[in-house]
Amino acid sequence: MGLHYYGLRATNAGYSVDFLNLIPVVTFVTAVVVRVEKLRIGTCPGKMKVLGTAICVVGTMVISMYKGKLLHLWPTHLLKPHLQAIGAASPVSDQHNMLIGTLYLAGSTLSYAFWFIIQVRVSKDFPSKYFSTLLACVLGTVQAAVFGLILDRDLSAWALKWDLQLLVVVYSGVFNTGVSFCLISWAIARRGPTYPSMFNSLALIITTVLDSVLLGTDVSVGR
Repeated sequence: MGLHYYGLRATNAGYSVDFLNLIPVVTFVTAVVVRVEKLRIGTCPGKMKVLGTAICVVGTMVISMYKGKLLHLWPTHLLKPHLQAIGAASPVSDQHNMLIGTLYLAGSTLSYAFWFIIQVRVSKDFPSKYFSTLLACVLGTVQAAVFGLILDRDLSAWALKWDLQLLVVVYSGVFNTGVSFCLISWAIARRGPTYPSMFNSLALIITTVLDSVLLGTDVSVGR
């Protein structure tokens, strides 16, 4: 998550979500290599997995490398008056280091893939999903606190106020981590590591639409 947020800050929402489309690909390939998932290319489900993997790779390459004509499908930048009121810079233009951001996002994708695979063993040896989620969150908090103190020792940067930043923190903690971890762990225990990771591709569509409507990011034919 830390790598994804750094990658998001260095690029933009539309670009960073492209890497979510690669998570099922990396998860599937890694799971086959470490023999958590069987390829079974001779069966219909096996062929569909390989075909789906190829489609994810091609789709991500098209979205990342081909833009084409801009599309004006709906009113965009609904948050522009609010951003101007608080003196915030436009998120669309805040692309200060695409290369570093891409490396962060690639590292995040690989980390997510290994997390899905590790959950297969965790669900067998430690079936208490709520307690395992609690332990993961506690350990993640400790790691984030250590890295945060190393990178930013200004105590004022740690202050939380009753604003949008606090809402983002609460939402990320409750839904993006707590609820999400429990549901994903449950799905992995029933269907394996590849199945839940496939739904990351839906985030690509939803984020692209919301990024355009709320923040004004251009949507092109390639998107």
